[in-house]
Amino acid sequence: MSKYRYAAAPSEHTVELRTGEVPQPAADGVVVAISYCGICATDTHGYTSGGLPPAVFGHEWTGTVSAVGEDVEGLSVGQRVVASVGPACGSCAQCRAGHTENCDVAFAEANGVTPDSPAHGGFATAIAVPARRVLPVLDALSDEQAALVEPTAVTFHAVKRARQPLGAFVVVQGGGPIGLLTAQHARHAGASRVVVVEPNEARREVARELGFTEVLEPGEEFTRYVFDTSNGLGADVLYECTGAASLFQASAELVRRGGTLALLGFPSTTSEVSYPDWQIRELTVIGSLAYNHEDFVGAMHAIAGGAVNVDVLHTGTIGLDELEATFEELDNGTSRHAKVLVDPRR
Repeated sequence: MSKYRYAAAPSEHTVELRTGEVPQPAADGVVVAISYCGICATDTHGYTSGGLPPAVFGHEWTGTVSAVGEDVEGLSVGQRVVASVGPACGSCAQCRAGHTENCDVAFAEANGVTPDSPAHGGFATAIAVPARRVLPVLDALSDEQAALVEPTAVTFHAVKRARQPLGAFVVVQGGGPIGLLTAQHARHAGASRVVVVEPNEARREVARELGFTEVLEPGEEFTRYVFDTSNGLGADVLYECTGAASLFQASAELVRRGGTLALLGFPSTTSEVSYPDWQIRELTVIGSLAYNHEDFVGAMHAIAGGAVNVDVLHTGTIGLDELEATFEELDNGTSRHAKVLVDPRR
């Protein structure tokens, strides 16, 4: 049996490249030969602090099915697939109560904590996963685009949950990959205006390349702009994509009375907010984490149809041997990259 390689993050600031026997599929599973795996902020956090579920360290992957379990239907060797979560299970407490969009099994799969979660993530040459955890890739998508389906699904899910009204004045806080994907979904959902605020000039330039014309640096001038151009009201919907705890209340104060604050960024510390301010202004606050199975379907169609451009976000490709150095670069804030893809075949 041939060998394969995979990466693990067993402790802080450490990447271990390990070798093992190529896995065999479970009866209800498949083995996927990885083509690309994207690096996201969660992976970088796992590298710097440790403690991520093993399956989550490298969760933005795509590849080709190399083996199929005996009980699997609808998937075949040679088929291109992307990492996903399964459809609502129909039997967990949430599903039995009719809340299939909050299926406990799919949510646990998204967080890599189900009993059948893979032993490691997609920073690998191969991975064995339950068949319900993969989704065939649309023919119109390239392999590189398929590797960006997962973050596109994250942001698709968030905009869907925000129930953004047609013609909304939208502010997107943070111009990294998540922010720029969110801004594109918001535009596609019918926003009349999308303002992107981002401190990094290179990221602001990418936002402009994507067709956004209201792109500003954070600060007093940005705050004045939001209110001056909205007749003093503020944003109908603000998507907070930075995860900076210190921005929580400041973000809420940019939203008009009766508007929506949608939270995508995940803070590592607690935040202080003004309870009476939120209550008096009747804010709707929407939390969003991960996705549902159908969000992956919607994300792929958004990319294939041109509503979302992921190509401009892909700024570099590395091999497994370059993983640790790349994490250090991403962590120290000096990186020029938006989205780095790992090609384990290099």
